[in-house]
Amino acid sequence: MGDEAFALGAINAGMSGAYGYPGTPSTEIMEFIQANTLAKERGIHSHWSSNEKTAYEEALGMSYAGKRSIVTMKHVGLNASADAFVNSGMTGANGGMLVAVADDPSMHSSQNEQDSRFYGEFAFIPVLEPSNQQEAYDMAEYGFRLSEKFEIPVIIRFVTRLSHSRATIEVDTEAITENSIHFPKDGKRWVLMPGNSRKRYKELIDVYDRLEHDSEKSPYNVYTPGPDHSLGIIISGIAANYLNELFPDGCPYPTIKISQYPLPKAMLRKLADECQEILVIEEGQPYIEKALRGVLEPQTKIYGKLDGSLIRTGELNPDRVLECLIKIRPELDTIKAQAIREACDITVARPPSLCKGCGHRDVYQALNEVLEGYEDARVFGDIGCYTLGYLAPFKALHTVLDMGASITMAKGASEAGVHPAVAVIGDSTFTHSGLSGLLDAVNENSNILVIISDNLTTGMTGGQDSQGTGKIEEICLGLGVDPDSLHTVDSLPKNHDDMKRLFKQAIDHRGLQVVVSRRECIQTARRHGAHRGPKTAG
Repeated sequence: MGDEAFALGAINAGMSGAYGYPGTPSTEIMEFIQANTLAKERGIHSHWSSNEKTAYEEALGMSYAGKRSIVTMKHVGLNASADAFVNSGMTGANGGMLVAVADDPSMHSSQNEQDSRFYGEFAFIPVLEPSNQQEAYDMAEYGFRLSEKFEIPVIIRFVTRLSHSRATIEVDTEAITENSIHFPKDGKRWVLMPGNSRKRYKELIDVYDRLEHDSEKSPYNVYTPGPDHSLGIIISGIAANYLNELFPDGCPYPTIKISQYPLPKAMLRKLADECQEILVIEEGQPYIEKALRGVLEPQTKIYGKLDGSLIRTGELNPDRVLECLIKIRPELDTIKAQAIREACDITVARPPSLCKGCGHRDVYQALNEVLEGYEDARVFGDIGCYTLGYLAPFKALHTVLDMGASITMAKGASEAGVHPAVAVIGDSTFTHSGLSGLLDAVNENSNILVIISDNLTTGMTGGQDSQGTGKIEEICLGLGVDPDSLHTVDSLPKNHDDMKRLFKQAIDHRGLQVVVSRRECIQTARRHGAHRGPKTAG
């Protein structure tokens, strides 16, 4: 997979540490490193972190020490690490540091379709965008060198279709030796006090100008001539494959494939000067298309997502690219477009659901029955397997925003007069982003019920270790939860009446109440059982 190709490339490129928090479609990067033989032999760090911010700072700390590191997350995870990320443009990097961010067009498992390329520009940090698995592998070593050349972190932007699709790649026969420890020459840059930061900010703007010049010469930004100059096409990342699939014998129009940012403005102007019109094909938001408005002459006709030639939401694919081309060049073959529509008619969506035997089911069943007795009850959900409680048959949640928001939103709603206000959060999400919210609730003795549905793993992303396993109650007590207000129950069908009674008592008790409902994820339990083997008589 694309994730695995990048992970292998990073290992072979002399990486010393990998940090991250699991999030689809980025999870397999860390899982590959954890299972890799060379990574184990070298003792490469590959433990999951509590959240993306801690992971980012840990990777930056390794970079400060002169060694190569990566940090991996999904696109919304970059929001969680944004404070460290943006400021790392100011500190820069010492050892090469790569930020592997996997965007999720079509929101297969995400709250939004944000495009991480905007983050790169915002923080003056360069972006690499592989278009295939080979580039994902090669860009690891290239990205480390780029990071060390300009002394700055580098984003590697993935999208779901690249992260999870498979291809054969060529790999290096020998891995690069890891860096030795060496500290930054300019130590002041790493202390972001105003006097140091003002100086560094001017340097950073100059660095970004040099990065743009580097993009003009990048082997990943490629101009390909074509005989028909009525149209010039700009493609980026995985979208290059869609165009190649439509024109296996070569595109008739001149093209520029962009996989390194900042944008190569001179190359783009050259294309515009040679062609009558421009089409931009990019996965995600219209990042390049918007930027062209300030690069090309105002009268340049630009097709893309902003003018409706391409869909603005969801993933691209060869079929959608073909439909776009037919809109602006009707003379192109329309046979394939008809085949697309026929194929779509025979596909049927299957909505996700909680697994049979999942402890979250028992929590929602008991909670729903209890809340039938309250007119304006509201349940604030969070990010994880239990988010599926919003769907039938439970329809138990009223809000889902981001990691950790269940507790804080319930607190705010309670202070607006809502009762009962219930927060449902999983164990991994709780240690990711729920601790500070619970501390707020403790300090004000907020009139809310917090249900920590503990399945002893990070279930949504495949069963990774949870940082809070075996410690949830201790963490709650350490944050100041009153021992008399902290309850634990096994979320099993046989305890259904006990769970209802406990939820009812907690709701009717004024002030903060916390219930830890615990049952191991059915999927990890099966794997553990398979690992242990069948029981034998005697």
